[in-house]
Amino acid sequence: MTARKIFWTLLAVISAAAALTGVVDTTSGELADKALKRALVTFAVARTLNGVISVAQGTEVAVEPAGIGVILGVGQILDPINDLIERFSSVMLVAASSIGLQLLLLNISAAWGLTVLLVAASVGAVVALWSPGVARSRWGPMLLRAFLVMFFLRFAVPLLVIGSNFVFDTFLAGEQAEATQALEATRSEIEELEEEARVEPPEDQGWRDRLSTMLDESLQSMNVSERMERLQGAASNASEHIVTLIAIFVLETVLLPLVFLWLLVEALKSIAIRTMQYRPGNPPEP
Repeated sequence: MTARKIFWTLLAVISAAAALTGVVDTTSGELADKALKRALVTFAVARTLNGVISVAQGTEVAVEPAGIGVILGVGQILDPINDLIERFSSVMLVAASSIGLQLLLLNISAAWGLTVLLVAASVGAVVALWSPGVARSRWGPMLLRAFLVMFFLRFAVPLLVIGSNFVFDTFLAGEQAEATQALEATRSEIEELEEEARVEPPEDQGWRDRLSTMLDESLQSMNVSERMERLQGAASNASEHIVTLIAIFVLETVLLPLVFLWLLVEALKSIAIRTMQYRPGNPPEP
């Protein structure tokens, strides 16, 4: 019995102290800001890559070694990932919006009105626990339920933000950074090939210059062909990394918050049911 009272008293005191000091709000706010910046950076990488692909799709790498025309279409290689990039950009916009909504809800939950109500509910819970007269009256369970409701209203959003970011930092951060770097490398590869395709030999040449140009073009053809093969491999890898990033950000910004919110709601319902079973002089079990 006394242990239960001590537990509820500590919970009430710690909750009131956390609300007044704002330590939970500061931590969750910093984590949400970090997540928003991360999502915006990845979104910018995706949009930049999408723009580079759109430009490169109309590019044809043309060389004429020994008078034999060779035309390589960059767009044909990049077509399979273009739609995927656009869909990924839409996912990142939704992810950034979700984090922005979390920041807005954090500001609401940290409002001074909710803090005052939580502190008042904490005081009422302590009185209901340690005052025999109040504990035996109908006000005892009502005060405890009021404290539980205010606790979850005040800390539900900060806790789900902290929980989601903990899962991301523990399991997903490394894969997210690796996938983003891979997309940046693919963008650089496409830009290099696009720049190389713009190089044209001079029109008027002597026979020596023409011979030199033919040799240069032969070497260039081999280099471009090799680069196109690397680009095809990079495009394939980019598709895999894009799918990975989609899964990561959907999990971090949509599924994990919903899971933690569901857990909090279920915990609230469970504790509320126990408070309904309150008996005079017998506080509910935690």
